[in-house]
Amino acid sequence: MERLNHSDINVRLAALEELVKDLPKQEPSGNVNNHIHTFYSFSPYSPTKAVYMAKKAGLDTAGIMDHDSVSGCREFIRAGEIADLPTTVGCECRVSFDGTRLAGKRINNPDQCGVAYVTIHSIPHKNIERVAEFFAPYNEKRNLRNRKMVDKINTLTDVTIDFDADVLPLSKHKEGGSVTERHILFALAGKLLEAHPDIVAYLESINIPVSDKVRAMLTDPENDVKQYDLLGVLKGHFVKDFYIDATDECPHVSEYIKLADEVGGISAYAYLGDVGDSVTGDKRAQKFEDDYLPLLFEEISSLGFKAVTYMPTRNTMDQLMRVRDLCAQYNLMEICGEDINSPRQSFICEALKNPTFANLVQAAWDLIKHERM
Repeated sequence: MERLNHSDINVRLAALEELVKDLPKQEPSGNVNNHIHTFYSFSPYSPTKAVYMAKKAGLDTAGIMDHDSVSGCREFIRAGEIADLPTTVGCECRVSFDGTRLAGKRINNPDQCGVAYVTIHSIPHKNIERVAEFFAPYNEKRNLRNRKMVDKINTLTDVTIDFDADVLPLSKHKEGGSVTERHILFALAGKLLEAHPDIVAYLESINIPVSDKVRAMLTDPENDVKQYDLLGVLKGHFVKDFYIDATDECPHVSEYIKLADEVGGISAYAYLGDVGDSVTGDKRAQKFEDDYLPLLFEEISSLGFKAVTYMPTRNTMDQLMRVRDLCAQYNLMEICGEDINSPRQSFICEALKNPTFANLVQAAWDLIKHERM
């Protein structure tokens, strides 16, 4: 299993060829997931290991979705061929809505107003490199801000992290991967765990709340993913203290739409919805798009979006039905994707077992057909 995350892609793929021989033959399950992150953004999985985990979990199809990077796409495609798992490829990014009717609003970004997460799904394989070219300069600008955020973090805790020595080695930056806030927080989590055996007491001493569920995980001596658990706590409650607004690294929404259309991908707005009790534990209770959802749909439709992607397990049925009705009204494709970036997350979206969401399963196959055509 360790070879699936080897630094050499050829070793990873060779390991997959051996391991899939031992997986039992599976009947179609109706399970799909179009939003799997890999270590080309932030994830415990290489593209090859992500495919293996998806196949082992029983997915019928799998989709790669890294932040600001398509560097894992070709490996993901090849791994899918080896594992006999149909795949789709895309990427996620943040865009500025300056100059639109959503400017200045809290859209779907917990950390910044006027900036939203969006995706490009189903990128035709011949155009993967064009998408990589587009994001390369934005990633360099992002790292300028990353360095400033690391400097700010170092004034807020009793440990010190170094961007070059502690953060960059966690990424695939040299191979075109992105460096995100999660990389920074993962490096910080590692240093904090080393410095504070009683990490819960330390968190509470700096006014970071710890739920009973998280307390149990962080105090469990058998927990071998404690660094990821602490990352989740820090992301939910600490980012606001060191976050610096993203500006130059965010393309304007019009540039993003132009790119998606140029390469033949499907542009999708990522609906989040108001958050109460965060399913993944890394989002604080917060208001997002629900108060002005009709305006949002009117605006993304007029801007040229082709789809809306959402995560059924993270929303109430009332929220989902409202989104689905608006998608129908504006003739926007519905795409399902439960983002995977932590070892505790399941590759299976249980909500898809509800016949109400049968169209989301079909949409995954439509994405595959689109990019192969």
